[in-house]
Amino acid sequence: MVNQFTINLGFYMLMPYLAAHLSGTLGLAGWLVGFVLGVRNFSQQGMFLVGGTLADRFGYKPLIVAGCVLRTVGFATLGLVDSLPALLAASAATGFAGALFNPAVRAYLAADAGERRVEAFALFNVYYQAGVLLGPLVGMVLTGVDFRITCLTSAGIFALLSLVQIRALPARRGADSGADSEGVGEGGGGNAGRGGGRASVAAQWRSVLANRPFLLFSAAMIGSYVLTFQVYLALPLEVRRVGGDGEFGTAAVALLFAVSGLATILFQTRVTAWCAARMEPGHALARGLAVMGGAFLPLLAATALPLPDGGIGRWTMAAVPPALAALLLALGTMIAYPFEMDTIVRLAGDHLVATHYGLYNTICGIGITLGNLLTGAALDAARKAGVSALPWLALFALGAACAAALGGLHRGGRLAAPGVPGARPEAAPATG
Repeated sequence: MVNQFTINLGFYMLMPYLAAHLSGTLGLAGWLVGFVLGVRNFSQQGMFLVGGTLADRFGYKPLIVAGCVLRTVGFATLGLVDSLPALLAASAATGFAGALFNPAVRAYLAADAGERRVEAFALFNVYYQAGVLLGPLVGMVLTGVDFRITCLTSAGIFALLSLVQIRALPARRGADSGADSEGVGEGGGGNAGRGGGRASVAAQWRSVLANRPFLLFSAAMIGSYVLTFQVYLALPLEVRRVGGDGEFGTAAVALLFAVSGLATILFQTRVTAWCAARMEPGHALARGLAVMGGAFLPLLAATALPLPDGGIGRWTMAAVPPALAALLLALGTMIAYPFEMDTIVRLAGDHLVATHYGLYNTICGIGITLGNLLTGAALDAARKAGVSALPWLALFALGAACAAALGGLHRGGRLAAPGVPGARPEAAPATG
């Protein structure tokens, strides 16, 4: 938990201010700024499967530590260099670092929590969001002095985290790390791989890709990531469209993140406990997606009202519907996220868990990219055609469609663990 909080603290104190540093201090053209940031995103999203595969083969702790060390180097380099090749290398390093430790962290937590995975992932999201909320505030103070201080401070945080994990984090492996692996650490499971030996990487990937229920679940969950990402894309654009780019617009955008983060910190564990006591995981996932889609109804309703010319009325229209949407998106995520993470482990059958997480992140990352392109196109089309309801209607429909898909998978037994009553025969992952 502390590991993930610290990772997000160090990451979010730097990344929100990197674009301004590249374009302002270093004077890069806008397309170059986008290219540098795109390299970071691609090197993370595109390499999640590799990171997950390595974690399953060599254990979770080495990949977590390696990712933190690599991010230490990458963030320090971003603050110390000004040439484009060095910036691209540093950006790629920070992205690949995330691909190394993200699947390993989640697989580690799943292995350590055992039957309490849902509860553990709920608490994990609290720490996760606390880092997201605090990081930009710390970064704002440091960047006000010098962006290089921000980079070096963030690098120092990752360096310290690496040392602490080397000394204090118990070793942990999945049950399929290979029979020739070293012994497990504290509380670890057995090492015997399925079939008595370590499968090749190609066999690992074939095993995961043959898990049809997992792939269907991953596809159905893409919409949740597209919807939640609108806190960074569509909602800030709507705030500035209605409220302008002045100080009010900046404050209203900050309110979106504060509402989302604080709601999660205060209510995540309570929401999870309430849902776990009253509904099956599949129902919770479907309802979470339905709430996420419904988050855009306040914005859709606002398009039917005349836009005030100015004053408190216009400020209210600029701030309240987006803030309410952010709150509902946070609620939908609180409902779905712990069950989502648990479902991945169940569909994996506790086999190659980190690899499943890696592929899942890659699939959702590709979905986010495509979804954002379509959302941006819908925003542009709405502005040109004067139909401001179009993007909100499309996002609501996306949430409803994904909720229906998850409900269908649940009713068809495709979200049940392999081998349990209600699971279809093809739900068992291939062993390679």
